[in-house]
Formats: sequence, structure tokens, C-alpha cells
Amino acid sequence: MARRYKVKITATAERDIQSVFDYIARENPSAAAQWVEEVERQIDSLERFPERCSVIPESEELGQKYRHLIYGNYRTIFRVESPTVLILRVVHGAQLVDLRMLEK
Repeated sequence: MARRYKVKITATAERDIQSVFDYIARENPSAAAQWVEEVERQIDSLERFPERCSVIPESEELGQKYRHLIYGNYRTIFRVESPTVLILRVVHGAQLVDLRMLEK
């Protein structure tokens, strides 16, 4: 049987999700709700096989292995710290990631 990880979402990532929801909801509330639902489904899927997700390009310069899930224009950035998956940020794909934004 596959190992299960405990998925924890940081307060910063929760705020990111709320900000994106608010932004999308200004134009299309149902699309915003659908976006949140899908992001939450993806995050829940990390209980199994979080290493299936690719390492982010910025990882090398950050000195740690961060991974991401991509949905639409957004990246859910996380780190695997067995037996936990820590969701750090949910950011727009065009946004470059630096260490300061991950260590909050």
C-alpha cells in the first residue's frame, strides 16, 4: 500500500488562495469557486506520491528541493518533509519565486 503524507497548508498559502479567489470572483464568482475547488483537490492529492510533481526551476538557487503543482496560470509550491507535505505558496506562474517568499 502506498505511503500517505500529512498535508499542511501554511497561513501564507491560505491567504494566497483567498487573494486569487477574490481576484477571479470580481469578474466571475462561479469560476472563482471552481478554481478553489480544483486547487484544493490537487492539494489533497499530495497525500499520495507528492514526488510525482516536478521540482521548481528556482530550487537550485534556493538550495532546497521545492516542488509545484500547476493549475491554469497558478503554481502551488510545496516542500516534502517526510511524513509531511508543506504547502508554502500559491502564486501566479509568471511570478518568480525567491527564498524570502517561501520562508514566511
